[in-house]
Amino acid sequence: MFAAAIRPASLVARRAVFKPARAAVAARALSVSAARRSEHPTPQIFGEGAKPGEVPTDENQATGLERLQVLGAIEGVEVFDFAPLDSSRIGTLADPIKVYSLEPERIIGCTGCPAESHELLWMTLTREKNRRCPECGSVYTLDYHGSAEHGHEHH
Repeated sequence: MFAAAIRPASLVARRAVFKPARAAVAARALSVSAARRSEHPTPQIFGEGAKPGEVPTDENQATGLERLQVLGAIEGVEVFDFAPLDSSRIGTLADPIKVYSLEPERIIGCTGCPAESHELLWMTLTREKNRRCPECGSVYTLDYHGSAEHGHEHH
């Protein structure tokens, strides 16, 4: 039984010894040289990192959206809007509470009117449809400020 298990492995090993090896072909599936020669500056979403022997700061090691937020804070700009929605009134169908957005879809939370009058309920607003809170009845609408063609590739 052992000999039967070794036989296929020995045949493969013998063939490999008697066949000349093919030269490995190096191929690149993606060329990035055009981006390097482009006239457009590349976005600085990666930090330069810390020098050897130093502890990196947030500015040195932050990447992506965190880097955008750190660089905005350095320049005194609040990149993300963390202000709460207007809870001084209940939005109606005639006068809904407007939610600013650069995206065609945004997730919001309602705590009622006055604030904290019911548990936090999450809702998804879209450009096409207003949302009404099932607890307090407040109506929200998306105040969209993005580009006209944005969002058509989703869903």
